[in-house]
Amino acid sequence: MMAAQRQTQPLIERLPAVRGRLSPNVALDRVTWFRVGGPAEVMFRPADADDLAAFLAAKPDDVPVTVIGVGSNLLVRDGGVPGVVIRLGGPFALVEIKDQGDRKLVEAGAGALDLNVALTAEQAGIAGLEFLSGIPGTIGGALRMNGGAFGSEMAAVTRSAVALDAKGRRHHLIPAELGFTYRHSSVPDDFIFIAASLEGQVGDRATIKARMAEIAGERAASQPVRARTGGSTFTNPTDPKAGGKRAWELIDGAGCRGLRRGGAMVSEKHCNFLINTGNASAADIEGLGEDVRRRVFEAFGVTLEWEIRRIGLALPPGVRPAPRGTAP
Repeated sequence: MMAAQRQTQPLIERLPAVRGRLSPNVALDRVTWFRVGGPAEVMFRPADADDLAAFLAAKPDDVPVTVIGVGSNLLVRDGGVPGVVIRLGGPFALVEIKDQGDRKLVEAGAGALDLNVALTAEQAGIAGLEFLSGIPGTIGGALRMNGGAFGSEMAAVTRSAVALDAKGRRHHLIPAELGFTYRHSSVPDDFIFIAASLEGQVGDRATIKARMAEIAGERAASQPVRARTGGSTFTNPTDPKAGGKRAWELIDGAGCRGLRRGGAMVSEKHCNFLINTGNASAADIEGLGEDVRRRVFEAFGVTLEWEIRRIGLALPPGVRPAPRGTAP
């Protein structure tokens, strides 16, 4: 009897008390840049790192945890995300400058927007972090995937990071322990980044600002920045069969520019971007991505790897999600 009661007990009632906020059945289609996806069973916004650590240490072992940032490189499937979805808000978004003589360090919380980190560095006359202004997302996501753009990446600027493990224990990680490779970090999947120390160099503010403006211009000219999209869909292949071509070149060469499935479309502007044209489901977007992968493989023998992170449960075949904004 008690076992049956535990199985039907709402998840939020099984979770430990927190100083932050626990909310059941939170719509995630309002969070992701694609504007699709089912709800989080429970969302947790921790008050600070200690609150997050205490929660991880005390939560039941059978409760899965998923961490999301601002949803810029994320596809939430239509069935939603079981367990607890963690969003690192304001207390994790602080950015500070630490002057150590010739070394210029930018201390950033994992919830800090990449753009805000770049702007803070520019205002302090710190060069080398301009590339972050071209990555839509947070420092936590950039650490997890060794985010990079416009000639640099996190591996080049990260001097240390702090993460919590599944039991809330704190780990201070140096670059060798982060294990950065192309769009990847070897840190265990259940580690949650909470902060990073990034190093730049003394620079001229006008030059730094000009470079950031150049990056913004390049993005606007080449990417569908005002569309409902999720950033670069696939990583650039390292397979010799690709012949050095980038993902978008293979996608274009396979005839996928403008390809559609339901309300999802391959961008005409940059064909390594998928777009929600207005009424797409997550299944439409993911299915379109798989169509692209199949066509590229048939044309070139190259298997594209997803760069967009996909989480949650799919709905049964033939079942469409409820209209956005309605109760699930």
